[in-house]
Amino acid sequence: MFDVFLPLIVKALKTFTIHCKHTAAMSTLLINQPKYAWLKELGLAEDNNGVYHGTWGGQGEVITSYCPANNEPIARVRQATLSEYEETVQKSKEAWKVWADIPAPKRGEIVRQIGDALRKKIDVLGRLVSLEMGKIYVEGVGEVQEYIDVCDYAVGLSRMIGGPILPSERPGHALLEQWNPVGLVGIITAFNFPVAVYGWNNALALICGNVCLWKGAPSTPLTSVAVTKIVAEVLEHNSLPGAICSMTCGGADVGTAMAKDERVNLLSFTGSTQVGKSVGMMVQERFGRQLLELGGNNAIIVFEDADLNLVVPSAVFASVGTAGQRCTTTRRLILHESVHDTVVERIAKAYKQVRIGDPWDATTMYGPLHTKQAVEQYLAAVEKAKEQGGTVVCGGKVIDRPGNYVEPTIITGLAHDAPIVHTETFVPILYVLKFKEEEEAFGWNNEVKQGLSSSIFTKDMGRVFRWLGPKGSDCGIVNVNIPTSGAEIGGAFGGEKHTGGGRESGSDSWKQYMRRSTCTINYSKELPLAQGIKFE
Repeated sequence: MFDVFLPLIVKALKTFTIHCKHTAAMSTLLINQPKYAWLKELGLAEDNNGVYHGTWGGQGEVITSYCPANNEPIARVRQATLSEYEETVQKSKEAWKVWADIPAPKRGEIVRQIGDALRKKIDVLGRLVSLEMGKIYVEGVGEVQEYIDVCDYAVGLSRMIGGPILPSERPGHALLEQWNPVGLVGIITAFNFPVAVYGWNNALALICGNVCLWKGAPSTPLTSVAVTKIVAEVLEHNSLPGAICSMTCGGADVGTAMAKDERVNLLSFTGSTQVGKSVGMMVQERFGRQLLELGGNNAIIVFEDADLNLVVPSAVFASVGTAGQRCTTTRRLILHESVHDTVVERIAKAYKQVRIGDPWDATTMYGPLHTKQAVEQYLAAVEKAKEQGGTVVCGGKVIDRPGNYVEPTIITGLAHDAPIVHTETFVPILYVLKFKEEEEAFGWNNEVKQGLSSSIFTKDMGRVFRWLGPKGSDCGIVNVNIPTSGAEIGGAFGGEKHTGGGRESGSDSWKQYMRRSTCTINYSKELPLAQGIKFE
């Protein structure tokens, strides 16, 4: 009799074991702990759908998001399959037919509402950025504020975009420029700014008349989901198709599909130079339009007349902020020989006063690296720097605490063209170089492959304008007496050379999201040809 019931007993035990494991896994998620109950204010749960195109879905791989400060799991997200990506693109193209017919100032009104919706969630969304990415709380809130600011900027821009009416050489003719949306803008963002970079692209693309398809970083999927829920609620409130702002969480398969898809009229990619080069080639192969925001090996140059009371806090903020994980982080500090030792001593002292801790603690100035792999890259870079003649002035070690913490590090004694100095390592390592002449320093700034951000500290106005001129910095961001990081939204953000050449945010960056037509209108009864050509 027992033999008859044995299979049923075994099956019941297996089911019970699986249930217990699942319950245990759920209980270990941070989202289920009272301390992190605020995550549910963003509409997040233990398991979250990672696809949105008016409705939510996700049938792909289930990934777990981890907190870099303790490497504990936060919650899970179901990524997109390629078939779901295909469905999302189709729905996005259909949504564009509705969105493109709405006048630009009315589109600006929707963007204004998105900004207001973000304002209501700025604290809790900033906390999520801090928890999932690892940057300190004030930077997380600041990143959301940046999206809000770009929304405000875009609202005004929605009443200003347009082309000129030009003088025609032919009588009875008008010559003008017409700007139209490109259509579908694909946006692939990186882990280090999981809100702001999407915001730069999204707000401007929308007022220009485009729809957006977002693929955030695979390691910050909860932020992508939370932001999309906020935006989707605004669209729904205005009875607009949700696919105007769609999202597909995914890995390299989804990113590759976006790069190769001719229906993606513009692909904005933010990430490493290595991956960006591959993406750029795929887009170029189909003669698509691309906007690349890639790496930066940024330098601050300090001359003998510099105000060191500005130099020291600037260099510390730019090299230590976000634990060295900004594309605009200062990685090279080029010091005039007369101030070299003094500046190194003062910065090393300041480094030791940087408060390290949980990123969501309001007093913390420096948090963890984003992943364990980044910690390995940090250690490898320190060893290579030593092998190439560098001296570790401070830092150089992993911090003995939970999470991905490393010491902010200063290394001196390397040659300006040492291989490790010319390598962008996305960690808090500052290479200090010593120079004698202005021309030498400018040359060192420009000799790396990237060309994102740069800065000099000086009181010499002649030098300032040489720095800004054709023989000065070759970067997209050229500063004087301020750090390399912390760009304002009003200017165009981006860089040259291996940084990709793209421009986002302010100035005339909106033009990247539109196509230009030159239009000639004959309102006369004659047909004169340009350049005085006679064809009779």
